[in-house]
This record gives sequence, C-alpha cells and structure tokens, in this order.
Amino acid sequence: MRGRWVGRTDTDEVLAQPNEFSGTADIGNEGIKKHFKKSEAYEPLFELVWNGFDAKAERVYVDVYENDLNGIDRAAVVDDGLGIDYTTLKATFGQFNESSKQADPSLHGSHGRGRLAFHVICRDATWFTRSTKGDARISVEAQSIKHYKGHHIKADEQHPKLADKPHGTVVELTNFTKNLPVSETLREKFSAEFGWFLAVRDSKELRINDVLISVPRNEITKRTINVRDHDFDVQVIRWDNKPSSEKSYIYLFNSKNELVYKVLSTLNNKPGFFTTVCVTSAWADSFSPTADLFNLEANSLTSLAWRGLIRQLGALTEEVYEDFLRKKAETVVDGYIRDGCFPTYAGLPESEREWRLNNSRTLVKEIYLADPQVFNASKKQIRVIIRLIDRLAVSNENDALLDVLNGALDLSPEAVQKLSEQLRQTSFENIVSTIEVLQRRATAVQKLRVVMNEHYREVLETPDLQQVIENNTWLFGPRFETLGAEEDTFTKIAKSLRDKAVKNDEIDEADVEDSTDVAGAQRQVDLFLARKYPTHDSRSQSIHKCTIIEIKRPSIALNTKHLRQLEDYAQIIKRFPEFSSERTHFELILVGRKISSDDTLIQGRKNDLIDRGEMGLIAELPRMKLYVMDWYTLLDSFDLSNDFMLEHLKLRRAEFAGESKEKLIAELQQPH
Repeated sequence: MRGRWVGRTDTDEVLAQPNEFSGTADIGNEGIKKHFKKSEAYEPLFELVWNGFDAKAERVYVDVYENDLNGIDRAAVVDDGLGIDYTTLKATFGQFNESSKQADPSLHGSHGRGRLAFHVICRDATWFTRSTKGDARISVEAQSIKHYKGHHIKADEQHPKLADKPHGTVVELTNFTKNLPVSETLREKFSAEFGWFLAVRDSKELRINDVLISVPRNEITKRTINVRDHDFDVQVIRWDNKPSSEKSYIYLFNSKNELVYKVLSTLNNKPGFFTTVCVTSAWADSFSPTADLFNLEANSLTSLAWRGLIRQLGALTEEVYEDFLRKKAETVVDGYIRDGCFPTYAGLPESEREWRLNNSRTLVKEIYLADPQVFNASKKQIRVIIRLIDRLAVSNENDALLDVLNGALDLSPEAVQKLSEQLRQTSFENIVSTIEVLQRRATAVQKLRVVMNEHYREVLETPDLQQVIENNTWLFGPRFETLGAEEDTFTKIAKSLRDKAVKNDEIDEADVEDSTDVAGAQRQVDLFLARKYPTHDSRSQSIHKCTIIEIKRPSIALNTKHLRQLEDYAQIIKRFPEFSSERTHFELILVGRKISSDDTLIQGRKNDLIDRGEMGLIAELPRMKLYVMDWYTLLDSFDLSNDFMLEHLKLRRAEFAGESKEKLIAELQQPH
C-alpha cells in the first residue's frame, strides 16, 4: 500500500540561504539524456538504491507516495550510508561516464551517471545528505540536468528521515512524468536486480514501502576447497531466473567479509544458467589483484593457490551446471512429449510403443545434454528433428546418427561416449525385443496348427477364438498388427449389415468337407471383428480405415456361397449413407479353416489379382478391398516369411501335439 509523506518542499527558500555551491557536469544536457533513452521507469530507482549500498549503507528504503488520482506524487530513496561529501562534488556530480568508484570491486556504480537517470521519470531530484563534513542539500532539474546546485543546511533543517541518524542520504523525486509499476511488479523487479547482492551480503536490507525485498528462488551448493594448505569456503548460488543486470561472477571475500576481487565465471554464457559464486578465505586478507613488488608476501592472481582455486571452482561450477542441465532436460523433454513432438507410434503393440517412446526420450535427452542449442528452434522444427532421430535410432543406420551428431555438434569425448552407449543399447534392446516377439509368435503359430488339426470340431468361436484373434491380428499381415480398441457404435452397425448379407444362411453338406460335421458346425458360430481407426492413404491423406474380419466356424470349408455373401456385404456397406464418405476406406476379410476342394471361383479370383502382392486379395473396389484367407495359408506365410530368422536364431520349435484344447486356447488368448 503506497503511503503519503509531507516533507520540506520550499526549495526556493532554502536556496536563498548562504553557503551555496554549484557546478556543471563535463557533458551537455542532451549528451546525458541520450544514455537513458531505453531505460525502464523503475531503473532510475535501481541506480539510486545502488548508490546507497555503494555508500556502505546497511539498509535502503524506497518509499513511493501516490496522489489522490492514484498517480505518483513523489518517491524517496533513503539509505543509512556514509552520506555525500559535498566538498568533493566536482569528482561526483561533476563527472559523467567517469567515477571514483572504478577501482573498488565492492561498488556497483562505476560510470558516474546513475544519479542523473531520474530525468526518465520525473523533473526534479533533491539529495538530502549527512556525512562527516556536515549536512547539505543538492538539487538537479531535468531541464538543465548538467547543472547542480547545493548549499549547507543546519541539522534542524535536515530531512525528517535523517533527523536522528549520524549519516545517510535521502533522494527525493518530484514532479513525475511517468508512472511506476504497481507495488507487486516493482518488488519483483527489485528482487531480480538486487537479489544476488542481498544473498551475497546477507546483512543488507532493502524495502519498498516497508515490504522486505526477498532473495529470488535459487539453489545453493556449498563446498570447502583446500588449495596449498589454504581453506576456501565456497558458495555457488544458481538462480532460477537471470538477475536483471549482474552477470555470473566469482566474488572473493576476506575473513572480514569484505569484497576484494571479482571475476566473470567461465560458465557465464551458458544459456539459462545463472550463478553467483562467493569465496571466503583468510588467504584474501593480503590479496592484491597484481603482484606487489613492495610486498612479496601479498597473494595475487599469479599465486599458485589462486590458480589452483580457479581450476577447482571451474570443476565445481561445471558439476552444478551438469546437474542443472539434467533436471532441465527432463522438464524440456517431458514438455516435448506433451506438445506432441514425439511420434504417436500408432499401429504398434502397446509394449513396443512404450519401448520406442522411452528409447527416443532417452536419446533426445542425451542430445540435449550434449548441446541444448540443437533444440533452439520452432515447435514444428523440433517435431521434425525428434521424429528423424526416432526413425534413425531404430534403423540399420543408427551408427550414422552418431556420426552426424558428432560432426555437427563438435561433441566432447564424454558426450560421444554417452550417445554411443545409448545407441548400442538401442540396437541391443531392439534385437532382444525382436527375438522375444518372434519367439512368442512362432509359438502361437505352432499352437494354432494343433488346434486346427486336432480340435477344430470342438472349438467354439465364442469365447474360445474371440480373444485369440483380437490378440493376434498380426496373423493377417503386418498392417493388421494393431487395429486399436473396439468402437461400439461402428461394430454394431457393421454387424447388423453383415447379418442382412447372410440372412437365412443354412449350413448343409456342401459347406463341410465331411457330412458328419454338419451337426457340429451348426452348434458353432462365426466370429466377427470390426475396427475403425484413423490412418493415412497412399497419398498421405488422413482417412478412417475400417477393417472387418469374419472368421467362419472351424468346421466350415469356404466355397462360392461364402464368397457371394462377402460381395453382398460389400454392396450393402457401400450403399449405407454413414459409410459414403470419401475419407472412409474398408477392408473386408473372410477367414476359414480351409477353402473347399470343390471350389474354383475363390482361387480364380486370387489368381486374377496375384500381381497386387497382397495375400488373399479377391476384389479391389474404390475405397474397398475384399480378402479371402484360410488358416493354413496364414500359418505357412508366417513360417516362410520368418524362416531365415527362425533358423538363424535357433528358436525352439516346441511340439504341442497331444496338448488339450483348453490349455492351448488359454495360452493363445495371451497377447503375442
């Protein structure tokens, strides 16, 4: 809450008193003002606060006072520093871009211009000060900013906030031309500017309208380093957000906690990494930045202890940086996943999707750790980069990915080693995963052969084969490996249309190989599986793919009647309004234990389209394909397609003859 304060404002009366003094800065009015054209409204207050701390103040208070219209009436910056020596104003107010502070590393101001930044927000600034030389008042007007006027004042004429203090300064700003940010925003700006200083000098205090300015969020790493029998207490402060003006410095303090030297950190330019390193040691009690010919015992930058300290500080800050980068990489990569930059792995089994995502996530994180700048791109570019990395990582060319990254990023040996290990692990895990999948599928094929050879009369489609088919759609070919979850509405519509196509379907001796199987076949039911899922066509356009699989009861041998039913079903679907979209494509698959030995039409249709290279294809219509398959061809196709791998990997071909139907079906109902 901004308060109100009424102070002395009768400037003309005070200036009329004796003992006046004045001067002029060594630069023109416009020359001064051009240095502040890009200054924000709060920055002049920064400069005045820094001047207070440079004057060895322990406490600096900023008070902002509003008028009745919620504008700024005045502001005051109060410090308990040593005050201004008005006998040497020529060296302070009379200089611009030069300062008596330049040789002192503990002081912020070094250009001699911060005190004049006030003109950015107001017309008048007045300094009330008390020092060992006495009390004085100095005034500067924005209109003639190069000129300053002052005079000595009596103790009872001093600003009320200095009345009971032995020394200090109050800078009063009046006649505001710009507004200041609201209190909360102003405190945030001051925290970003002075937080590092308040952390380093924990005895210092800064308040705005009596609210203490807090140190921004940070992580502190403490370590005691011993170099050549000298102990150095080190504190590395890593800031969550960049301090608004101070760079990443190493500060050296003596045993009295006096700053004697500062130097930029070697990690000063790492993106997003902001540190303040404080080193305190009795070694610094006799420190001199340069070798002292008159004091050979003085410690300097050429000392072996200092050189050793800098090396160990470099290693420590690098350790802090790596920890920071690891945490940031986790956050950044998780963000990429949320933003959809990684592939969806649609069409892959759940276990493989999970493995691919984890593998690519780890690889992207390792690349980020090696060089975060790789991902300094737009969201679209990041998506392309990540998907290329993902594709190369699981290809036969994943060694080439390491070559590309190493050549483009100039990776360190450590980064090359980590990436190489990850890619080797990727290759190994990919091979192991392939072997495991192949082993499970080969086992499933053997079990299905036994079921079809020995138990086909006993198998009931529901529930025996329903889950078997749903967990093993890969049997119908690679593109059918994952058909997704069932969509209830689509399944009901597809099933009702199919029932129309096979209405009054009676099983007779022509439908079975052995006339004794008719009664058993009538007890069995056909299995029906329908799935609708988004994908892309050959022109990369988004479409809905509708796959409908009908598996005739095992006792049935497929013949011309079943082919006609499939074709009738296709016509009914094409006439159904909801399925008329150009973006909806169908695949109708009819599967039986075998094709009747008396049928020639089905095989003739297959022969007509054999050049298409699609197993079981018997018709290709606009937006629709029809297939007829038999179990033995499906099982043989798997064996022949994987013969090389099955032979060279020496997979065990278990013999399942004699196993019960219940045991085989239960095992086949597990995902493969």
